[in-house]
Amino acid sequence: MSATDAPLLVVEHLAHAYNGHEVVRDLSFSLARGAIGCLLGPSGCGKTTVLRCIAGFETPRAGRILLAGVEVSSPARHVPPEKRRVGMVFQEHALFPHLTAAANIAFGLPRAEARARVRELAELTGLEGLLDKYPHELSGGQQQRVAIARALAPRPELLLLDEPFSSLDTDLREKLSLEVRDIIKASGATAILVTHDQHEAFALADEIGVLRDGRIEQWDSAYNLYHRPASRFVADFVGQGVFLPARVLSSRRVEIELGVLEGEIPHQCERGCDACGRGCVAEVLLRPDDVVHDDASPTRAEVVHKAFRGAEILYTLRLDSGRQVLALVPSHHNHAIGEKIGIRLDADHVVAFAPRG
Repeated sequence: MSATDAPLLVVEHLAHAYNGHEVVRDLSFSLARGAIGCLLGPSGCGKTTVLRCIAGFETPRAGRILLAGVEVSSPARHVPPEKRRVGMVFQEHALFPHLTAAANIAFGLPRAEARARVRELAELTGLEGLLDKYPHELSGGQQQRVAIARALAPRPELLLLDEPFSSLDTDLREKLSLEVRDIIKASGATAILVTHDQHEAFALADEIGVLRDGRIEQWDSAYNLYHRPASRFVADFVGQGVFLPARVLSSRRVEIELGVLEGEIPHQCERGCDACGRGCVAEVLLRPDDVVHDDASPTRAEVVHKAFRGAEILYTLRLDSGRQVLALVPSHHNHAIGEKIGIRLDADHVVAFAPRG
């Protein structure tokens, strides 16, 4: 493997604790040059601690971190943050209020190259015409662009973003996530994002690691996390969906009350028989896009809740058994609460898990 093919970032068996409480446990992943990765998970799962270890603000209790093939963190070795060529974007931007946007971006750069680099980054981040403004004169989104430009200014090997959109409103957060991805890709930087917001993760990252209690449950693309979750936790955390009880008919077929589903079934039977077809019990994950509104279908379900989302309505539907499923339906199908509508399944990949308990 050539140096250009080798991962830029490698985290191997990382562990860290605070006051004897282990917050990161045997965590490993790698990230290719030019890729954007994301550590996604609920508060307290350890994702920010991992970021701080990568940045050099914390020394891990076990494991090691390599940047461009060089070990920068382990219990026996600690390269200080300023020597790691790592840029950092914080939650609150951390701009100097007494400096203009241009001066914030140029902070720490050699004077000889500062002007040209600021001009280059202003064009990249869409800040032309705003360089003479002070932070309080800029919108939240503009401040975030200044923070990103400042982090990119010294040409870091790796850019770290710690919940960078948490202070912004929802609409701006989604728009800026896409803009920031374009900025990072255009700069050629490699980046790691930390967030609890799956929409940010989906918009920004090429690869996402879902964390739970200090461990990565699954490191994968957004598509696979949503459609092929490796664990019940990932299935619950990523996207929306419900679990229906199922009877395993074979390694490729399960039966639920809405019919028989076929496909590769990653089912872990409580008896260890690996979907052997002996009538094992499982639970099948159904996403809202697996349930299709179809007036011609003989299967009917009652509308018990509806959430208007512009182009679509998210319906909560009650089946004859009393169990509920979700369905995304184009919003011109505006059904009333209590109305029964026809539905059918359109699931080309079955995700089944051993039942809880």
